Order: sequence, then structure tokens, then C-alpha cells
Amino acid sequence: MELNLKAAEECRYDAVSLGEIMLRLDPGEGRIRTAREFKVWEGGGEYNVVRGLHKCFGLRTGVMTAFADNEVGKLMKDLIEQGGVDTSLICWKKTDGIGRVCRNGLNFTERGFGIRGAVGCSDRANTAISKATPDDFDFDYIFGKLGVRWLHTGGIYAALSEQSCETVIAACKAAKKYGTLVSYDLNYRPSMWSAIGGLEKAREVNREVAGYVDVMIGNEEDFTACLGLQVEGNDENLKELNLDGYYKMIAEAAKQYPNFKAIATTLRTVRTATVNDWKAICWADGKVYMSKAFDGLEILDRVGGGDSFASGLIYGLMTTGDPEQAVNYGAAHGALAMTTPGDTSMASKEEVESIIRNGSARVKR
Repeated sequence: MELNLKAAEECRYDAVSLGEIMLRLDPGEGRIRTAREFKVWEGGGEYNVVRGLHKCFGLRTGVMTAFADNEVGKLMKDLIEQGGVDTSLICWKKTDGIGRVCRNGLNFTERGFGIRGAVGCSDRANTAISKATPDDFDFDYIFGKLGVRWLHTGGIYAALSEQSCETVIAACKAAKKYGTLVSYDLNYRPSMWSAIGGLEKAREVNREVAGYVDVMIGNEEDFTACLGLQVEGNDENLKELNLDGYYKMIAEAAKQYPNFKAIATTLRTVRTATVNDWKAICWADGKVYMSKAFDGLEILDRVGGGDSFASGLIYGLMTTGDPEQAVNYGAAHGALAMTTPGDTSMASKEEVESIIRNGSARVKR
């Protein structure tokens, strides 16, 4: 598989992300509605990927986002720096103290257990990043002078506002201008698109972005909603996945967007909130590669599992160029990430590679 990656020595960053980062408030084993205390984490669909690329896989990463310049924004910066991701590309926006001008996003998330599913309650309207314009990020400087080998962004960021739609398209255009590879996670959330044009707007924006994407990531609903593609024969409630229909959909996506070098998706069957079947597929060079299957995977916190899949996939593609190895890096990293709390991965590269080699969960002493 030929990616034509820029040389590492020519670039300051191996990978950067563009997207929203929120403060996650986690009630642990309890419920949001009855909590008396919360643990805080940082998290965001795009950011989680570059955080994993650095913390687990050791790559040089940075984040393009915006925060309201207040104490919560400074907390977010501190949390990001603890993960080792470069914060010098963050845009700081003045605010008025009560969030009328802009604010920082909050995300209340409970993990679920057994028959009780996970619950997310986000509070993210009017955030600083939703108001950010291409002028807030000097894309020519970032991609042209500093140098970036890989950009990761996605549909959650695109759906924040009309402005974020424009900014994500500008970023992808600039990345391609300077030879940076682009990955994009469709991550369709109908509630987020509803205020800015709904499904029609989601398709308009995502179809334009798709023309600049090298590695497209998404599940069956994402491809259907965002790109208008269909998966034949899928169960109406998506409890069982029709792989033959999946493969036909991927072939059609590759035909419509010949710029796609790889297309990947996770395949998750939810048995309970704490037991899922988990695996992934990756299309490249006209072939489909299936990862190792993690049937009956026991889960502590499923949030961010797909993002950790993406970071493992990207690492595998960047370092091996082998889509079969890459999809196994992704599936193993995502599986490990779901065994620990928080949006972001606490796994090491050695643990990921051990799982790929059929490592066990025995005590290591």
C-alpha cells in the first residue's frame, strides 16, 4: 500500500487533529442524575486520536482547537499537556465571563453497566471552537512551514456550526495542498446536525470533505447518512451486521471517491453495556482485511473506543503500510482502551502488540 507520506525529518508533527475538546465529567460507577462528585477528563472525537498516537505509540502530535480564555480553558490545556500533545496551535478566545461570547464545552458521561446502557449529556453550544474560522489557524504556516505528515478530523467537529463546516473544509484543502495525508471519521450525530440543516447539510459538507480524504472511517450509519451509501440486507436495528452488504458498500464508496486509499470501520455488536463483540475491517488496494475478533469483550468504558481504533489504524498505516497489520493495531488498541475509564487510551504499544500476538490477561510480575 503506497501512502506517499512526507518524510518525518521534514515535519514538526507526525499528526495533528482539528476538532472540539470538551471537559468530561464522569460519575464513575454512578449516575449523572444522582452524582455528588465527578472525575474530570479531557476528550474529543478528533483529539482522542492524536492523544493515542502520542501517548501509546510515541508519535509527535499537536492539536488545533480553540478554548475560551478562562480557568476551565486553562484546565483543559493542562490535561492535554499531561497527555503529551503539543498545545501551541490552540487558539485562545476572549470571553465575557458568562458564555455569551463563547465558552468551553462540557460532556457529562456515565459508563453504563449490564442492561443499563451508557449515557452522554453534552453541554456544548456556543463553544470557542464552534466559532473558530480558518483565520484563527494559519494553515499555510502549520502545513507549509512547520510540516505535518497526517491530519485527522471528523464529522463531530463539522457538525458544531455553520462556521465549523467552513473551517474543516479549509483545513482539509490546505493539508492536501502541502502533501499532508488526511483521515476523517464521519461520526454522524443527527442531533448535532439538526440545528444547521439536518441530513441534507450533513451530506453536503461530508461529500465535499470526502474529496480530500485519504483514509475514511465510519460505521454503517455514518456511510449511509453522510455519503448516501446503502448497506444491503442490514438488520433494521443494527443488532446483526451483514458483511456482504458492507463489502458492496465499501466498493461503491471507493468507486465514488477514488482518492480513498483506505476505508475502515469497527464492527460492534452490543450484547450488554459491559459485553460487546468487537472487530474491524479495512479496505485497501481493492481488498478487505478483517481484524482479529474480540467476541464477548468485557468493557469498563466504551466511550472513545472508536477513536482508539482510529489511532491504532493510523499508526499501523504510517509505520507498516500494511492494511492488515494496521486494522489489527486499531482493533487491539480500541479493545484495550475500553478496559480503562475516560475517553483516552491508557494502553502501551507493547500491550497492543501483545494482544495482536494473542497475549493473555495473566498477571505480569
